[in-house]
Amino acid sequence: MVQKEELSQCSALIAECKKELAKRIVGQREMIDGLLTSLVAGGHILLEGVPGLAKTLAVKSLAQITGLEFKRIQFTPDLLPADLTGTMIFEQANGRFSVRKGPVFANVILADEINRAPAKVQSALLEAMEEKQVTIGETSYPLPEPFFVLATENPIEHEGTYSLPEAELDRFLMKLLITYPAPVEELDIVKNSQSLSAESSSGPEPLSHVLTMDKLALLRNTAQAIHIDEDISRYIVSIVTATRPASTRSRAAKAVSAEGTKSEDGVYRYVSFGASVRASIALYRCCKIIAMFDGRNFVNPEDVKTAALPVLRHRLVLSYEAEAEGMDADAVIERILSHVPVP
Repeated sequence: MVQKEELSQCSALIAECKKELAKRIVGQREMIDGLLTSLVAGGHILLEGVPGLAKTLAVKSLAQITGLEFKRIQFTPDLLPADLTGTMIFEQANGRFSVRKGPVFANVILADEINRAPAKVQSALLEAMEEKQVTIGETSYPLPEPFFVLATENPIEHEGTYSLPEAELDRFLMKLLITYPAPVEELDIVKNSQSLSAESSSGPEPLSHVLTMDKLALLRNTAQAIHIDEDISRYIVSIVTATRPASTRSRAAKAVSAEGTKSEDGVYRYVSFGASVRASIALYRCCKIIAMFDGRNFVNPEDVKTAALPVLRHRLVLSYEAEAEGMDADAVIERILSHVPVP
C-alpha cells in the first residue's frame, strides 16, 4: 500500500510539472494530463487537432522539463525509412561501411503529421515503437531509454495522407483530441505572445528540469503500488470486451461481458472490430496513474471512465452504419460505459 508521504510527494511533483508547463501552454489541461500520464506509463501518444493549437510546443516543453533529448521529424509522402532510422554510409578513406543513425535515436520523438508518411516508413516506426530498437542493415540497435513517440495528425486534411494501420494505432497508449482554447484562454495567449521588436528574437526562457529520471522512477513505482480492487479490474475487462462484436469475441470474453453488461442492443451494429488486450492493459495502467495524480492510493470507477475515452477511441473500427448515422468512436464508448454496470 502506498504511504501518504509518497502520494503527497508525487502530487507536489506533478503540480510542479504542470506549473512549469503552464509557462508555455495556456489551458489544454487534458493534453497536459495525457502527456504526463504517457510519460509515467511509458507509452506513446497520438495527438489529433488542427494546426496552431500548441501540439508541437507542448511536446517540446515536455522534453525540456525532463531534460530528455528531443527530435522532431516532419513526415511527408516522399520520406524514406532511412530518413527516419538511419542508413549505412560507405567511407571511401578506409573502404568500409559505417552506420549513421537517424533522428529516431532520441528520447522524445515528435512525429509531426504522421499520417502523411507511406507504408514503409510506418513499418519502420512500428518496430521502434514496439521493440524499442531499429534495424539498419543486418544489425538491430537499441533505442535510448526512455523512448516516447508523440505523433500528431491533422483531422481536416485527407488529400495526400495515408491511414494509419490498426497495428500501429494499437501501439499508442492514448489518443488525445486537441480542441480550441476558451475565449479567455485565447485572450491570454494573444497578450503573452512575443512582441514585434527585435529584442524578443532571443525566444522564451528555458524551462527548469523539474522531472529528472530519479523523480520519474518515483512516480512509476508509486503508480505501480496503487491499489486496484478486483471488482474494478473486472469492470475494466468488461468495458473492453463490450467493444467487441459477438462474432469476434472468444467464449470466455462473452461470459465476462454477459456477466457485466446490462444491454448490448444498439452498440455492436456500430462496431466492426473492437479493442485488443493491449487496451485492457493500457486502461489498467492509466487508471492507477490518474488515481495517483489525484492523490489517492486506490482506483475508483471514475478513474476508469476518465481513461476510457483516450485509451479506446483509436482502437475501435466503426461500421458503415456508424458513419451513416454520424456516430464517432467517443459516442460509441459513451454508450458502452452507460451499459456496463459500475461496481
